Amino acid sequence: MARPVWTGVLTFGLVTVPVALYTATQSHDVRFHQLQRGTSDRVRNKRVNERTGKEVDYQEIVKGYPVAEGEYVVVEPEELEQLSPGRSRTIDIAGFVDLAEVDPIFFDKTYYLGPKGAEYAKIYALLVEALDHSGKAGLAMFAMRGKEYLTAVRSESGLLELHTMHFADEVRNPRSEIDDLPENVELSAQEVRTAEQLIGMLAVDWAPEDWHDTYEDQVKKLIEDKLAGREIAVSGGPAPEATNVIDLMDALRRSLDDARTEEPGGAKKSGSRSTAARTGRTPKQTGGKKSTSARAGAGAGTSTKPTGPQLSGLTKAELYKRATDLDIPHRSTMTRDELQHALEEAGRPRRAAS
Repeated sequence: MARPVWTGVLTFGLVTVPVALYTATQSHDVRFHQLQRGTSDRVRNKRVNERTGKEVDYQEIVKGYPVAEGEYVVVEPEELEQLSPGRSRTIDIAGFVDLAEVDPIFFDKTYYLGPKGAEYAKIYALLVEALDHSGKAGLAMFAMRGKEYLTAVRSESGLLELHTMHFADEVRNPRSEIDDLPENVELSAQEVRTAEQLIGMLAVDWAPEDWHDTYEDQVKKLIEDKLAGREIAVSGGPAPEATNVIDLMDALRRSLDDARTEEPGGAKKSGSRSTAARTGRTPKQTGGKKSTSARAGAGAGTSTKPTGPQLSGLTKAELYKRATDLDIPHRSTMTRDELQHALEEAGRPRRAAS
């Protein structure tokens, strides 16, 4: 079991529950040492006096705030220690806010917040349930490791999560940071409708386990290949070209055609890059209604018509292709489940008129 990075109490109103804080995420970055080229000698950083070039002992280092060229206000470590917020013993929730009102840009790092002992499970579970039903998060100031944080405590998957947050003055104004942001751009209804249709056709379920750090995998493979003495072949491929404004509708239409005719397994098309190609997976299926015609027709001979179990394993693009072959009306506006249902209906035998 992991060790908590902090322990204390969580309070809201007159309710208090002892809690422990645990790190929720971890990095899998491949770490390298710095070596001098042609040797196995490590290269290390040293604290060196910029003027004399001599190494300075850590105890002789103070902090200096620059006020002019070569002029500093010197601050001793003891002086900063006196101002340090220290370590909070309490996460005192000052109020609750609707999660939908908080822009995700304010969230920084996530921690798990668990009860400090089985005897506190009931009051902990009560807070989890209440926050989950209300859709709110508790806001609190919290100090840890010599720094003060604004935090949000929320309910997620049957436990409490604590998110450290950025203060308002730490979030940059995009209008002053980014040049050429669009303002008062005229878009036709057809352009918006086509773009929305493309988004709908490329929609997938959120499945975080299907997304991987491919760069990390490539770095590890590079190391394994070099260790084994294998030849290294690197191919970057051409960079994608920006869409010409004049050709915007044409690009949208061709993107729709690519999405509709995408081959099983997410094969990469010329001029497009599918979600499956980016993630190395096919879009996650949502299931949908299954026809009972396959069960009813068991033992009655082989049928070429699509059935529920067969269709449930197909991507939306594959379903759309079948719907096109059968000339099913309004297919371009259908969701994946609606396409499957329409194909199942088309595959059902029609009763003869009496």
